[in-house]
Amino acid sequence: MKVATFNVNGIKSRLPHLLEWLAKEQPDVACLQELKALDEGFPAHEIEQAGYSGLWRGQRSWNGVAILARGMKPVEIRRELPGDPSDDHSRYIEAAVDGVVIACLYLPNGNPQPGPKFDYKLAWFERLIEHAATLVDVPHPVVLCGDFNVVPTDQDIYNPRSWLKDALLQPGSRACWQRLLAQGWTDAIRHLYPEAPVYTFWDYFRKHWERNAGLRIDHLLLNRHLAPWLVGAGVDTWVRALPKASDHAPTWVELKVPAAPRAARRSGGTTRAPARRAPRSASG
Repeated sequence: MKVATFNVNGIKSRLPHLLEWLAKEQPDVACLQELKALDEGFPAHEIEQAGYSGLWRGQRSWNGVAILARGMKPVEIRRELPGDPSDDHSRYIEAAVDGVVIACLYLPNGNPQPGPKFDYKLAWFERLIEHAATLVDVPHPVVLCGDFNVVPTDQDIYNPRSWLKDALLQPGSRACWQRLLAQGWTDAIRHLYPEAPVYTFWDYFRKHWERNAGLRIDHLLLNRHLAPWLVGAGVDTWVRALPKASDHAPTWVELKVPAAPRAARRSGGTTRAPARRAPRSASG
């Protein structure tokens, strides 16, 4: 199973890019963020013509998340992050796809900081940490993925000096990320490529894309049950190179989930995850 996350930065304007990517890369599951469209504005027909069924929660002008599944319908679990019934931002959706729980999120950016937007970011992160604790040890596979708007370490950015005041690099944001991982989640990209400069976002200023001056803020986390079945991970950087592209590139994991892992354990056998695939370069 190939699971991908992609901040499309406006599904109406980037729909041709999204459809081209789905046709070429054919992820089994695609989690989308920043739809920037109401529910009725979601291009369901075009998505279905591409071979995908979806669940989505839109919002006018900003936010919005969706889960697409190839050849099957995602089974909805929840449409909001628990913990604050008054929060009306469309930032979280959770569904089951072929036996795997997929949680798609768009964590608040938090800029400018300090201020109310950064306070909201940290409060939302606390709610995510609390909910994630209920998923990390369940006896079935879970993928927690999306645009986390956090650069985990200085290794995950081309040069932190010009971003030191940004909410993505603040000690509070990074501390929340570390607490999340400490629950037992596996950061798929960093697990497979602990030293590689892997980026998922290049902003539109100062030729950041052309210089490969990127940041890693789109993440896929695997719970304890799923982590042993990680095959590969990478970034489809060719999408970022398209004309008028999103400032994010699709990021993905490839998983080999055994058909009957419990039966294998009862029989006393052992199974090893296959060799991993190399990441894709920034040149795509």
